[in-house]
Amino acid sequence: MSGRKLLWFTPMFVYVLFTLWYTNLSGPLSEEEIAVFVNQMERDDFAPAQIASMRQFMEEDTGRQFLMVNVLDMAPTPRPVEGVPADESSAQVMGRYMEHMFPELLKRASHPIFLGRAVFDSMDIVGIEGAENWTSAALMRYRSRRDLIEIASNPIFGGKHEFKMAALDKTIAFPVENQLYLSDPRLLLLLVLFAIVSATDILVFGRRR
Repeated sequence: MSGRKLLWFTPMFVYVLFTLWYTNLSGPLSEEEIAVFVNQMERDDFAPAQIASMRQFMEEDTGRQFLMVNVLDMAPTPRPVEGVPADESSAQVMGRYMEHMFPELLKRASHPIFLGRAVFDSMDIVGIEGAENWTSAALMRYRSRRDLIEIASNPIFGGKHEFKMAALDKTIAFPVENQLYLSDPRLLLLLVLFAIVSATDILVFGRRR
């Protein structure tokens, strides 16, 4: 293979591998998968209302990626949690939760795409009480509903979720399927690789003509 072909083929191969990993190719959750997850949650004593909500979430699966919108209000001091020193801040307690979450997220091509601190109180509130003050907001990308349920139904996270709840005064989290998502890494990677390879092609092989 010539040097020029190798220059174009290698990034293309990397991009295809990344896209195959980053994209849900398994389709929506099947009835059999839903039954397995529901049974797991029942064994782990999830609340009936929570199981019913998760079942509906799974049954309405489209197979597409989605973003979890999180609005957070950190507690001035965290509520006591077994095994956590009393002098830890809410941020440190939340960090205990995320240190378990991040490895599970990343191996499923799921990750934060936006994190930001609030710079002022809510400027528009309709039909919600006590929603004037928030600490931060985050958007978390999930490859599929299957990936989220795999994490949520894993028994090892039963105790870890207590860290998150102890660190927060209040929170809202809801999933959305994107209609416009210009920061999709698949698009960004394609543009970056094309720009680098094109520039290299011109600099290296253009001079040989």
